[in-house]
Amino acid sequence: MRIPALPPQLRLSADGPVATLVVDRPDRLNAFTLQMWAALPEAAAAVEADPEVRVLVIRGPSGGPFSTGADIDEFTTVRREPADAQAYTEVVQRAEAAVSGLSKPVVALIEGWCVGGGCQLALACDVRVAADGASFGITPAKLGIVYPLTSTARLVHTVGHATARFLLMTGEVVDAQRALRMGLVDEVCSPHAVRRRAYALATMLAGRAPISVAGAKALIDRVLAGQESDDAWTRELYAASYHSPEYAEGVAAFGERRVPDFRDCAWPSLGRVEA
Repeated sequence: MRIPALPPQLRLSADGPVATLVVDRPDRLNAFTLQMWAALPEAAAAVEADPEVRVLVIRGPSGGPFSTGADIDEFTTVRREPADAQAYTEVVQRAEAAVSGLSKPVVALIEGWCVGGGCQLALACDVRVAADGASFGITPAKLGIVYPLTSTARLVHTVGHATARFLLMTGEVVDAQRALRMGLVDEVCSPHAVRRRAYALATMLAGRAPISVAGAKALIDRVLAGQESDDAWTRELYAASYHSPEYAEGVAAFGERRVPDFRDCAWPSLGRVEA
C-alpha cells in the first residue's frame, strides 16, 4: 500500500488484506488536532486505492484510548471566530465522510475513552468492537457546540432517536455494556481478547465476496438516504453479481462442500451514496 505523508500521530500500515490506522497521541489521550482531522481523507483514499486491501481497522495504541475527540486546547486559536469554527467543522465532516464513504468495511477497535469526536469517528465505521471497560460519550452539550446534522443523522440511524436524544442532550458518558445495549457498539469483549476478536472479524470480512460486501455497503447507504425501491442502478448491481467470479466461486464451493476462496476476485467499483 502507498502510505501517504500523515502526521506522526497517525500510522497507516497493511498486513495482507487488512489495513490498520493507529491513532497514537497518548500524551493528549488521542485527542485530534486539526491537522490530524485533515489527514484522514488521504489515509482513507490510500486504503480505497489499494487493490490488495479489503478492510480497514481503526484503533488507538494497545490498551487505548481510542480517542477523546477534538483537542479542545486548539479551540482558542483554530475556532476563534465563527468563520474559523465553521471551517473547522467542515474539516471534521470531511474526515468523517471519508471514513464512512469507503467502499471497504471499516472496523473500530475501541479500548478506553471513545468520546466526543472519537465517538463521531467510531460511528463512521461499519462495525464497532469494544473492550469491557471502554467509555463512550457525545459531549457537545458540555461545550456549547451544536452537533452537525450529518453526524446526528448517523447517530439516530445507529441507536434510534430516543437514545440519540439522551446522548446528545445529557452528554453523559456510558460504559461499554450500556453502549452495547444502546446499539452504539456491536460487540464487547474482555480487554485481553478485544484485539484478537477485532482482527479476526476484519479477516473474516476480508474473506467474504467483494461484490457482496461492497454491494451491501452501497445499498445500505441508499436506504439511509431514503431509497426503498429498486432502480436501474440496483438492478444492474444484481445482474453484475450473478455474472461475477464471486458467484461462480460461491456456487462451486457450495457444491464441493468447501470454503469459498474469493482472493482472486477484484474489489468492485460501485457508486456510493453518503447517507
